[in-house]
Amino acid sequence: MNYKKLGNTDLDVSTICLGTMTWGEQNTQDEAFEQMDFALSNGVNFWDTAELYAVPPRKETYGDTEEIIGNWFEKTKKRKEVILATKVAGPARDYLRNGENSFTGPNLESALNNSLKRLKTDYIDLYQLHWPERNVNNFGRLGYVHKENEWNKFEDVLGELDKYIKAGKIRYVGLSNETPWGALNYLQLSKDKNLPRMMSIQNPYSLLNRSYEVGLAEVSIREKIGCLAYSPLASGYLTGKYRNKNFPKGSRMERDFDFWTRYRKPNTEAAVELYFKICEKHNLNMTQMSIKFCEIQEFMTSVIIGATTMEQLKSDIESVNVNLSNDVIEEINQVQTIYPNPCP
Repeated sequence: MNYKKLGNTDLDVSTICLGTMTWGEQNTQDEAFEQMDFALSNGVNFWDTAELYAVPPRKETYGDTEEIIGNWFEKTKKRKEVILATKVAGPARDYLRNGENSFTGPNLESALNNSLKRLKTDYIDLYQLHWPERNVNNFGRLGYVHKENEWNKFEDVLGELDKYIKAGKIRYVGLSNETPWGALNYLQLSKDKNLPRMMSIQNPYSLLNRSYEVGLAEVSIREKIGCLAYSPLASGYLTGKYRNKNFPKGSRMERDFDFWTRYRKPNTEAAVELYFKICEKHNLNMTQMSIKFCEIQEFMTSVIIGATTMEQLKSDIESVNVNLSNDVIEEINQVQTIYPNPCP
């Protein structure tokens, strides 16, 4: 396994991060336990979850993923072997604290304390803001129209988080689904006001969505706030299993077709087919090529994988041992010029 520093901390996190959002929806607790056992034994020490999980998010399964992880910690007594990341949800769903999901005051306190309770731990290694309170383009939305809404000042949010860091409930903080403007403002305030520093940005990055390279990549490298890439396999499209509109039984697309629309775009299939041909030509596993391409980016800290079967999990983790030649990378970049970011 490969490791990198989390931000400017001394924490060494595996460049493969264990994603968990299927646990409690597509995966049972027993299956999740097997995944955690295997991942940790193979050097994956970095795990990511969220209060909102399982996914697709529903009131009935809210918090279930964190509970499953907490049950594993209780059973194995291995909490200290894991660098654990979770997230507090921004404004979105009425069933989360009556829809008042701000990053300050009683809402943040309730979110954090409930996560700690479900996870059966006294502290979170990396506590992330799942998406901004303010109106921004995320989750594939384009066509930015500036529309103000009520949101807490970054300085106030950092001040609130600082209280919980000093109390020992949080070690470090990070962002998710954030923009370059947001990231830089958080970083500048932490310098100017001696407030907690954001250590990571968890945003989408894959062969079908390389938009992180446009602005955030430079921020990551210059400011030591690396990317935690989610959806590196584009919800399964970059495994090749959905080629020719084939949706295997039990897959996300077969189970929740109407929810997973982000990667069903006009040029998705054409781009996937070209990446598949690269794999055929160079005798590469498509899943592993897709993950490895993310892992080797200079701005990357860790690539978040999500598996529903042990076979998938093993293949994902083994991607760290894959070598992508210069020819392969050049051919990947050629596809990007033909179909640039088909699924932003």
